[in-house]
Amino acid sequence: MAPRKSSSKSKRPESRGKSGRPPRQRHAQAHAAHRAKTAKSNGASGGKRWSHHVMETSDAMDIQKDIFKTGSAESIAQSLKHSSTVSSRRKGTPFQSAMSMLNFYINRAGRNLPKERRDTLERAKRKLREAFGREPR
Repeated sequence: MAPRKSSSKSKRPESRGKSGRPPRQRHAQAHAAHRAKTAKSNGASGGKRWSHHVMETSDAMDIQKDIFKTGSAESIAQSLKHSSTVSSRRKGTPFQSAMSMLNFYINRAGRNLPKERRDTLERAKRKLREAFGREPR
């Protein structure tokens, strides 16, 4: 049997798009173009404060100013319960809206949230469950 000659082309057909690049490279190009476009639209800040923008401008329920920064666990829970119950601008139940706002703040603060403040907010979650008559976890 004669040895096979190796050809420079592979046996698999390559699927190249209009750009003439393989799919992986096309994806990288598209991703880079998207990043460049969004960086322009976000301005000089580069989107670093998007969560602040959401808190200020979203059509979610209105909450007491700086309640997450200054209040005790009980006052945070009561304020969120009041805001979510009174608000007509919510999609879920009042409990879901209140818990969602509290979780949003905790998650967005991330590592910048001091331990004692995080503990207070976690207690506020428990108080909120109690205020709505839900089972404690």
